[in-house]
Amino acid sequence: MQEIYQKTISKPISFEGIGLHSGKKSKINILPAKEDHGIIFKRIDLKNDNLVTANYANVSSAKLCTTLENDHGVKVSTVEHLLASLYISEIDNAIIEIDNEEIPIMDGSAKDFLNILKKTGVNTQSKKRKYLKILDKVELIDGEKKISIEPSKSFFEVDFQLNYENKIIGNQRNVVNFQTDSLEDVSNSRTFCLFKDIEKIKKIGLAKGGSLTNAVVVQKNKVLNDGGLRNEKEFVNHKILDLAGDFLLSGYRVIGKVRCYQGGHELTNKFLRKLLILKSSTTNIELNNIVISKNKISNQPVKIAVNA
Repeated sequence: MQEIYQKTISKPISFEGIGLHSGKKSKINILPAKEDHGIIFKRIDLKNDNLVTANYANVSSAKLCTTLENDHGVKVSTVEHLLASLYISEIDNAIIEIDNEEIPIMDGSAKDFLNILKKTGVNTQSKKRKYLKILDKVELIDGEKKISIEPSKSFFEVDFQLNYENKIIGNQRNVVNFQTDSLEDVSNSRTFCLFKDIEKIKKIGLAKGGSLTNAVVVQKNKVLNDGGLRNEKEFVNHKILDLAGDFLLSGYRVIGKVRCYQGGHELTNKFLRKLLILKSSTTNIELNNIVISKNKISNQPVKIAVNA
């Protein structure tokens, strides 16, 4: 459902794992935070200038993952799956402590994060959640890549299409409504790569922690992972998961329909930078009542309060 009020986790939680690109083990503590705090990473291995706000303007790199960096050069990378988990879990405010530069990749999806968050539960807070409602279509074209957003009455919906020469990945497309659809396939879908690209990625110092336990690897017309794919559209579903995590960096829950073709972290960040300066195409709103529930759409009109 679209929630009226902000939420935080009910109690601290911890987990640890290996960084996909660094190959280093890191430990995460997620702590409750006050209203309007947002999501802030805290590098506890550093004593000074160690806070990094989860905001699109702080994205310093979007090459194969999303990296955030503060004004002092302190970084936190591969944040997208954890952020998507917070989005799906309805978490608005949290302090995320980390003892190194990269968020653990876990199994390459959001499944492990969500299982931990589900067991913990959430607390509803007193202040209203911040929504960004799309008023007019906004589009960004970067060569063959395209992304746009257009008005939607009450939902955040993503229509994503891939176009790979590889026959296994192919031209996958899926449309997901984050308020009315089951998100199980999206949250369980793992990061992926082509076998032929692995050496290229490693030569630039990335994927040091990558393995078949945390990524889907496709070699020609075969998936190398035991058990194959988790769902029929796992490749495009993972891209939708990434996009949801990157969109949380807007600082809002967005109400609109996103269409993306051949996109990724870099395209999404460029798009957010464009979208959030176009004041005439968006408006900040708060909900006065819950207008939709998962798998059940209300026939009642949307009631919103527009904040100038």
